[in-house]
Amino acid sequence: MKQMRKMKRRLEYQHVEPEPRRHYLAHFLLKFLFVVVLTLIALISLKTNARFKTNFYKYVYNTNYSFATVNNMYQKYFGSPIPFKNLVKTPVATVFDEKLTYQEVSLYQDGAKLTVDKNYLVPILESGMVVFIGEKKGYGKTVIIQGVNGVDTWYGNMENVNVKLYDYVSKKTMLGETKDTTLYLVFQKEGKTLNYKDYIK
Repeated sequence: MKQMRKMKRRLEYQHVEPEPRRHYLAHFLLKFLFVVVLTLIALISLKTNARFKTNFYKYVYNTNYSFATVNNMYQKYFGSPIPFKNLVKTPVATVFDEKLTYQEVSLYQDGAKLTVDKNYLVPILESGMVVFIGEKKGYGKTVIIQGVNGVDTWYGNMENVNVKLYDYVSKKTMLGETKDTTLYLVFQKEGKTLNYKDYIK
């Protein structure tokens, strides 16, 4: 009985700091400092270097800057931008892993008009960032995803959209439903329309 009490006391006094929390805090602080240093370097360069300032404005404001590619690179080298993501247990979700299926396809304005099943669940064709959700003339409610491959994909005639603006979305996950039996797709790169046949199998 005495030994049992001693063991119980010993177990009560043993307190080990959970290692993962310290690790994630250090990792987050390192990321934060890295971002602060990069921001300061960029601001100083913009202030002191006229050539850098000209190039910065040219590539960020005047051309179609690929934030999806930057986000993809950041996640590859630094992990999730959300601090302590791994400390929070997320519920297991059903995986939507579908390919694009349709009955007919024809040329429509700048892209393609696909005949699909009624209220078809639309899969995302390429991972990227959601840069637009709203009405487009001739396309209805449209979602534009800036792909990591540099191609902007327009999904037209949508409803019950499953994504939000500036979400990073993965290939083959669900975008939402079509309003009826029509799905419009447009593929663009740097403002130029691409041939839909190269992207629809």
